[in-house]
Amino acid sequence: MSTAETLRALLDGPYPETRERVRWWLSRPGNEPADDLPLEEHRARVLEWVKELASEGDTAIGYPVEYGGKDSPGAGVTAFETLAMGDLSLLVKCGVQFGLFGGAILHLGTAKHHARYLHDVGSMALPGCYAMTETGHGSNVQALRTTATYDPETQEFVVHTPDDDARKDYIGNAARDGRMAVVFAQLITGGESRGVHALLVPIRTEEGEVCDGVRIEDCGAKLGLNGVDNGRIWFDHVRIPRENLLDKLAQVHADGTYVSPIENPTRRFFTMLGTLIQGRVSVGGASISASKVALTIAVRRALERRQFGEPGAEQEALLMDYRTHQRRLLLPLAKTYALSFTQNRLVRDVHDVFTDEGAPERQRRELETLAAGTKAIATWHATDTIQACREACGGAGYLRSSRFASLKADTDVFTTFEGDNTVLLQLTAKNLLTDYRDSFNDLNPIGMVQFVAGQALSVLTERTALRKVADTVLPGRDDDADLLAHKTQLDLFRWRHEHLLTAAARRLKGGIDNGKDPFAVLVDTQDHVLEVGRSWVDLVILESFAEAAKGNELLSKLCTLYALSVLEAERGYYQEHGRLSAARSKAVVKAVNTLCGELRPHVRELVDAFGVPETALGDARVVADEQERVPA
Repeated sequence: MSTAETLRALLDGPYPETRERVRWWLSRPGNEPADDLPLEEHRARVLEWVKELASEGDTAIGYPVEYGGKDSPGAGVTAFETLAMGDLSLLVKCGVQFGLFGGAILHLGTAKHHARYLHDVGSMALPGCYAMTETGHGSNVQALRTTATYDPETQEFVVHTPDDDARKDYIGNAARDGRMAVVFAQLITGGESRGVHALLVPIRTEEGEVCDGVRIEDCGAKLGLNGVDNGRIWFDHVRIPRENLLDKLAQVHADGTYVSPIENPTRRFFTMLGTLIQGRVSVGGASISASKVALTIAVRRALERRQFGEPGAEQEALLMDYRTHQRRLLLPLAKTYALSFTQNRLVRDVHDVFTDEGAPERQRRELETLAAGTKAIATWHATDTIQACREACGGAGYLRSSRFASLKADTDVFTTFEGDNTVLLQLTAKNLLTDYRDSFNDLNPIGMVQFVAGQALSVLTERTALRKVADTVLPGRDDDADLLAHKTQLDLFRWRHEHLLTAAARRLKGGIDNGKDPFAVLVDTQDHVLEVGRSWVDLVILESFAEAAKGNELLSKLCTLYALSVLEAERGYYQEHGRLSAARSKAVVKAVNTLCGELRPHVRELVDAFGVPETALGDARVVADEQERVPA
């Protein structure tokens, strides 16, 4: 086995056959990314691709066997994230149809919905939409204003859009192809609002005509993902049968009686969202795949493109031989590896939780927390990495044929859909501050502040052994510890997270104790709370990488580069709090440079291990042979 093959076996995680199957499909003639097609032609191409994948049984892998699937949520997420190496409009179209639309039916519906719809969803006989987001309420799903009012006389729900702010917006599959939508609306029975629930609402006939009472508008061209037909939907007192309520978590009887096994409405709401976590995990994984594509293109170019060099030398120097270029590409390369191993952990957790109905509640909460934090970090990383790679390729990277134009445009929205990243990091921190307690589902952000002020701080202090956080400097700064040892790196990451966590709890409690309004306290500490979430994700990523690197010298060195690059970026915090001396801080920078030089001979093997299909790498001739010169 070559080095690249050994690394690929580790990177591909628990479902290598699934990844290879997707790579094979992407490599087939005609399946290369469609970066410059007219809008309608691009949409038509993507629809045909989706139908082809569905006909070959590649789109319903996570569904039960009896409905055309393979009962493998983990393999389904793996297939999706690998598909992100190709045309990202195809990825999102598949995500809407099979992940969001079909996933909502699978996880929020019951046997009658599964039997009636899932096979048709998986085969593309029933194209559908996921109508959650509204113009006036994006991330605040609990405040959605579309209503579904039950009429006991006809045993129907009446779905209605009260005003333009409540229209369903940015809905994939809505503008052209979707025939049914999973609509999230405020459920009203007996004159009482029961909170947000999901219902199946037809929006087009089998002939493609828009249904009575439904109005659909095309969002038109977007910054990217123009192969996806996003649209806006309004409902004017649209009547649907009682059976169209996806009723796993709550039922409405014929007479309008409302029953739910989860009495608390806030807990019920968060349980509903928790069943849809696979979409968040998939978007994070897709971002990592897009980063792999960008890095492969940029590293290959850096190993071929020459510029300047030693005076009098016969050849100019390769771009990859410059330390600045190594830093530009090797640091995001190390983080991409780190995120890949974290994603593999998430995929295993998803599979375990969604194939075990008896999975402990704490396990589900931990999955939700890690999925939220990793999605935020992975999508921001993709945005930064693709930009760095574009710049590293100079003028060649600015050509559409290099793929950077589409990679930048198509992944940009990943930072905001399936949860705005800032909101997700707040969710991560909230869960950490409340220690995954059973009561956390009942806590809105203000409740979280009050909970921390009331009882969580003592628990956190005891757990982290930081009773004297005000002293800021822990005994024994470990000035002699080996910075290249994973144990030292993990200790430093863990210290920073626990220090931030307990300090945030103290600030929240202090604000409440001083009589401040809980919302004002939250606003005052919001930046601190976000850093709590970020520091925890950094720690989990390093833990995942260090575990995967055991026994592999090259991976271990790359893991150290990731760890030290984070320490370098945060060295101000470590110095401010006395954890790193000035000399140790300088040593971190020196070690990063040294590692870049040591990893330089292996960089081609490191990107080849990603296994990006050649068809996904743009115009290789343009990238390799274009001979620009930087002006003097």
